Amino acid sequence: MEKVSIVFSSPDEADIEAVRQVDFTLTRGKTLALVGESGCGKSVTARTILRLLDRNARIGHGRILFQAEGGQPVDIVSLSSDSQAMRAIRGNRISMIFQEPMSSLSPVHTIGDQIDEMIMIHEGIDRKAVRARTVDLLEQVGIPGARQRADAYPFQLSGGLRQRAMIAMALACKPDLLIADEPTTALDVTTQAQILDLLRALQDEYGMAMLFITHDLGVVAEIADEVAVMYLGDVVEQGNVFDVFRAPQHPYTQALMSSIPRMVRRSERKRLTPIEGNVPSPRNRPQGCAFTSRCPHAFAPCAGEYPERTATGAAHWARCHLLTHDEAPSVTGLKQQRKTVENAPANQGERA
Repeated sequence: MEKVSIVFSSPDEADIEAVRQVDFTLTRGKTLALVGESGCGKSVTARTILRLLDRNARIGHGRILFQAEGGQPVDIVSLSSDSQAMRAIRGNRISMIFQEPMSSLSPVHTIGDQIDEMIMIHEGIDRKAVRARTVDLLEQVGIPGARQRADAYPFQLSGGLRQRAMIAMALACKPDLLIADEPTTALDVTTQAQILDLLRALQDEYGMAMLFITHDLGVVAEIADEVAVMYLGDVVEQGNVFDVFRAPQHPYTQALMSSIPRMVRRSERKRLTPIEGNVPSPRNRPQGCAFTSRCPHAFAPCAGEYPERTATGAAHWARCHLLTHDEAPSVTGLKQQRKTVENAPANQGERA
């Protein structure tokens, strides 16, 4: 994605820019985690890649360049959402695991029929061969008794099995890019760990890129290679997951890290540090940094000037005036953190 903005309009109110200048690259075999609190624009960003926006939403500007293996780059923004070219990409070269399987799977069709349909639409093979492949997919994602489960309806499966069925459907055509929109949010921790292990194994097998959307930083540390932090539609920080977790540069990322419960000795216990204030309405978005009203380090330029991306290390950047203005409060501490990252040994392959 290159500086993509997403605008929502209504007949009674002015247009609302819900996502502003989102810019990131997805690489085959790697996982980018998109994190942030509810309503920050994570799911809208993901749905934009598949052109699944609501009728009152449009892409204000920017490009979404997609290059399938062995193919030429295609600007998805230039394609109509219901065009044949877009349909050939959606579900085939780019697939998505939606947040809630019960609202994404058809309640009146069996699991097997829904996966069969996906394969037949994109590959046009006969029904007998399709069903054999569907059963193989269900076995691959760890569903016991796959041949019988293929004839089950979604309400007959547990939450974990429904999620596995969704993963099987998403991988039916061996996509180049998999978008996982909070696939573990509604699951217990044991099933969550199993799903994360499954996604990692399948990514290694297919070599696909993955965009993983979540608000759980523990999940990010478990599965991601890179992380992009969103706040009110802006990506405020992005980098290697090890660097971002070890030395967060943006005050919002620092606040998220400070709010994570940690296991410490009784003598070291202290109350969690909440993020003061509330997220502003997109209708009243600050002209400058979106985090200005809640940032303890905010100073004059923050409210009026949109911060540029500032490199803070190898493949690590943040949008924050504190990193560029010498007169900024607390800038010394932030610059010291930046030096810590720059002087640290390279460890790009290690997970947090």
